[in-house]
Amino acid sequence: MEIELTTLCYIEKDGKYLMLHRTKKKNDPNHDLWLGVGGHFETGESPDECVVREVREETGLTLTDYRLRGIVSFSDNDWYEYMFLYSAYAWEGTIGECNEGELLWVDKKDVVEKLPIWDGDRIFLRLMDEDIPVFSLKLRYDNRILKYAALNGKVFEYQ
Repeated sequence: MEIELTTLCYIEKDGKYLMLHRTKKKNDPNHDLWLGVGGHFETGESPDECVVREVREETGLTLTDYRLRGIVSFSDNDWYEYMFLYSAYAWEGTIGECNEGELLWVDKKDVVEKLPIWDGDRIFLRLMDEDIPVFSLKLRYDNRILKYAALNGKVFEYQ
């Protein structure tokens, strides 16, 4: 089984996150969902290098103040991924066109309560909002339905 390594960054400003509405890529498992920005590691990259590169590629912004918030492991049948989760607070540049979808600033509360996002994303966004120190979160899906969550090695009730 191949394990994917990815980063995901939630860029914050004035009580909002810069969200990516994934609408442009064909065969996208995240099609029509809202996410932060990020992507897959390139050979030899550290998590920090990956998140800075991915944010620049997807938004045009160069991060100048960011921090690791957690490590999230996902599984769904034959798919497994480790994701390094970040928040960003300062950057240089201006937002450009994204080839994966539309970028919009959305109130943090609306992201969790109103937008179509993965159920597991609701969990880690709440942990970030509560300013939980760097955490480890395991999420197990079955055909895209969240079946299990564990926070720092302990079963986490999310319903």
